[in-house]
Order: sequence, then C-alpha cells, then structure tokens
Amino acid sequence: MTAITTPRTASASDSLLRLAMRVDAICVGITGIVLLATAGWFSDLTGLPKSIEYGVGIFSVGYGVVVFALAAMDRVRPAGIGTAVANALCTVIAVAAVLTMTLTTAGGVIVIATGIYTAVMAEWQFIGVRRIRA
Repeated sequence: MTAITTPRTASASDSLLRLAMRVDAICVGITGIVLLATAGWFSDLTGLPKSIEYGVGIFSVGYGVVVFALAAMDRVRPAGIGTAVANALCTVIAVAAVLTMTLTTAGGVIVIATGIYTAVMAEWQFIGVRRIRA
C-alpha cells in the first residue's frame, strides 16, 4: 500500500496570521487595481499628484501579489513579521502625508482612513505572529 502525503501548509497556530495576510493582500491588491484605473479622478479628489496615485497603485498591486504568496510559505512567521512591520510603516507614512502635504478634505480623510486600515492590519498580523511558537 502506498501512502500519499502532502506538505503541511497550515496549522492551528498559524491560521490566524495566514488569514490576516491573505485578507490584507486581497484588499490592497484590489485597491491598487482600482487606483491605477482611476488615478486621475483620485488625484482631483485627494489633491495628491497623479504620479503619486500611480506609484501607490503599482506598489499596492505588487504588495498584494507578494503578500498573498508569502502567506502560503511553510514557515510563515518571518513573512508575517515583515508584513506587520510594513503595515506599521505605512501607518507612519500616512500620518506624515497628512501633516506635510497639501490635501483636499477628502484627501485627508482618505489618507487617514488608509492609516487606520494599515494600523489595524499590522495589529491583526502581529497577533497572528505571537500565536506561533518561534
């Protein structure tokens, strides 16, 4: 008799982190696609230059693809730490953007909402990282 085994890709302890990373990847990736398709409109709405809108859109699509792939790794903890740090850094960047850039009211609200989103994702991912034994 032959036994067929598949590699373990998830355990109970890492499932929360994998879920948080996949949700983040999907949300950010879709947002990036929408931003690339509507960069001119968003530029008028937010007061940010169109080049920044395109740059954020390209980064978001790439981030979504990479983080979704990282969530499938056998050892997801190091990738989760990196993803949580990246989200925390994006929160700091959002706060700095609101304080230093000339934005419309809608732009300020959107950038602050983005900072809140990245802070929540960083926390969710950090909780997932802490559940995994080192």
